[in-house]
Amino acid sequence: MRLDHVSYAVARDSFVSTVQWIGSALGAGFVDGGVHPRFGTRNFILPLGGGTYVEVVTTLDHPAADRAPFGQAVARRAAEGGGWLGWVVSVDDIAPVEARLGRTSAEGHRVRPDGFDLRWKQIGLLELLEDPQLPYFLQWLVPTEERPSADPRTSTTIHGVSIAGDAASIAEFLGEPADHPLDQIDVTWVEDEEPGLVSVEFATAHGPVTI
Repeated sequence: MRLDHVSYAVARDSFVSTVQWIGSALGAGFVDGGVHPRFGTRNFILPLGGGTYVEVVTTLDHPAADRAPFGQAVARRAAEGGGWLGWVVSVDDIAPVEARLGRTSAEGHRVRPDGFDLRWKQIGLLELLEDPQLPYFLQWLVPTEERPSADPRTSTTIHGVSIAGDAASIAEFLGEPADHPLDQIDVTWVEDEEPGLVSVEFATAHGPVTI
């Protein structure tokens, strides 16, 4: 099970400043990801070394943000003051996850500033809304070289994630062992008032940075 990206959600009035803050902390600038018309959101992304990326996302003033589970999740996290929304794992075939969860995935897309239509399927946002410790799943529908992580802007990598939650529940949801749920990423279980992704540790050229 591979970590695809981590997502940080903020209110619209904090969007630009948050992108600048995280980019400065990690030593590289974000790029405009574009609009998610079906979800009522937009993002900036920072492709990292190791095949992952960071997303900073906010809602648009659009009805889709109230209807789509992803838009609802972003809006709720932003209303709580902003912070890590969650972690996303990629799969080559999302059909087994659909069968396990008993529904079909949602198709997503965004048109990049260069005009390329980036497409994917995702599932698990309903579970994330109910239990923020859980990840959601994504299957890319574009070639590897077109995915957000394909062109890293920095050598910085994600070293580990800290999650407040129940290891056994997450392992069951992922179908992976509790002591090693992600390939190449350290997972630390912590105590916190609210479940969810608490922090992400990055390995930068200037040493570890935790956000």
